[in-house]
Amino acid sequence: MTQDRSPRPDENPETATAVLKHLMDGADIPSFRALARQAAVSNWSVEQLRRDRITTMRIDILQKLASALGISLSELLYQFGRNGEARPVPESRVNAQAAELQGRIVALEGEYQRLQTQLDHQATVLQQQFQKQALLALESWLVQWPTVTHAVEKNPELPASRLVPLVQPVQNLLAQWNVEAIASVGDEIPFDPQHHQLMDGTAAPGDLVKVRYTGFRQGDTLLHRAKVSPVG
Repeated sequence: MTQDRSPRPDENPETATAVLKHLMDGADIPSFRALARQAAVSNWSVEQLRRDRITTMRIDILQKLASALGISLSELLYQFGRNGEARPVPESRVNAQAAELQGRIVALEGEYQRLQTQLDHQATVLQQQFQKQALLALESWLVQWPTVTHAVEKNPELPASRLVPLVQPVQNLLAQWNVEAIASVGDEIPFDPQHHQLMDGTAAPGDLVKVRYTGFRQGDTLLHRAKVSPVG
């Protein structure tokens, strides 16, 4: 444990304590411990000020104490000056500590931005993973349902016609996820092997084919190729 030292000849603990008490009275602070709590500094820091060791204290600590006392840093330095004269901290020390504090601020801002970017990225990844798992679970329905609705449109008397409105919220959700059909059931379109899968027969790229089951994509990602048959 570090032993306390006696005051230097140029220190005046009694005067410094009296000055501090006067400032505390003006700020309605009842005790030295209360000052430490209000300034968010250690009791040892307040003790250093009471012992007239202001020139050895860190600028950021002095700034906190001055703020708690309701005065400026320059006023605090003046109040603890010798014979009413200010005892400013050496300019080089002020500049060094100011540069250190600025560096800490810049580092904290950089760390905050890094963490914010990381959180945003994680949120995006989690959202993509959830959508992928949900679409995988809905795969069979996603492929079959457009064919059912196409049949209902051609024959509204089918029992499944009652289910079509009930599924609209799911279709709205897919639209929010940017999931869209490659082509509608019954469409006759040029064959594209990249997006179409032949169910029977043969077809060359560009040949006319009829969509039997709708394919889907999400943005630039192909989820399911549309199932098609040759025309004619």
